[in-house]
Amino acid sequence: MAMNNFTSVVEFVLQGFSGDPGFQAFFLAFFFLFYILALAGNTLIIMAISLSPSLHTPMYFFLANLALLDIVCTSTVLPKLLEGLVGKGSHISYKGCMTQLFFLTWFLGAELLLLTAMAYDRYVAICRPLRYSLLMSRPVCVLLAGSVWLISAVSTSVHTGLMAQLSFCGPNTIRHFLCEIPTLLLLSCSPTTLNNIMIVIADVYFGVVNFLLTMISYSFIIASILRIRSAEGKRRAFSTCSAHLVVVTLYYSTVIYTYVQPGSGSSLENGKVVALLYTAVSPTLNPLIYSLRNKDVKVALRKVFPCVC
Repeated sequence: MAMNNFTSVVEFVLQGFSGDPGFQAFFLAFFFLFYILALAGNTLIIMAISLSPSLHTPMYFFLANLALLDIVCTSTVLPKLLEGLVGKGSHISYKGCMTQLFFLTWFLGAELLLLTAMAYDRYVAICRPLRYSLLMSRPVCVLLAGSVWLISAVSTSVHTGLMAQLSFCGPNTIRHFLCEIPTLLLLSCSPTTLNNIMIVIADVYFGVVNFLLTMISYSFIIASILRIRSAEGKRRAFSTCSAHLVVVTLYYSTVIYTYVQPGSGSSLENGKVVALLYTAVSPTLNPLIYSLRNKDVKVALRKVFPCVC
């Protein structure tokens, strides 16, 4: 029975990682552990920042937004993946698939924009310290964070709306563990030219433009650091920058790899591994890289959760 005027497919089948029961048990334990760690780590960061007045600064405000994005991003994907590993198969309704696609695309885009905002915050703090309180005032930070969420929401609304116009009248097996634009385009029996054009435009803006802005910010930061006379000051500053740049590079490379060839069927197995990096691994590691190695956050965590720390 047709679900609406645009599709005759009422549900999709998500392809897992392995049909071997032994591997299924391993993947179940592996992904469940990552999910719990991601939820716990990012929740602790949000609570520590919210409950510690000393962390009510622009840098930690953006970190709290990043932690929230990591929570909702991993919660959009991993529960459904775990459900498939527990049962005999993983089926998702057409509406459920479009919903997952909408939120996943929203949160991934917002995280790319947020990384740019965080790079700008560090640029102002290091290169324009005397004007930091003016350029990064509370209203400016709220405006930047709100723009991050809003711009990405508008973009994902366009992509999801275009996807909903396509007809799915053939195979309904998605060769992935989640509903994502490139893999869904492979199943469409409608022309996808407009979808591919909009994806390229989004890639250029979210991927290329924001990555260049982030790199430009850090080029100025590194130039300023090199002018620091203290060797210890240089070492600490470079350590902070290198950690951020590693996460930026990893995140951008995985997302761009997934979306740079919309509708292509090559390297789909590799695509599963890449998707795991930004839906499970990155949300788990971000609290460690950005916050838990930070002295101020450690002190805040000890004050807020003395029995845990």
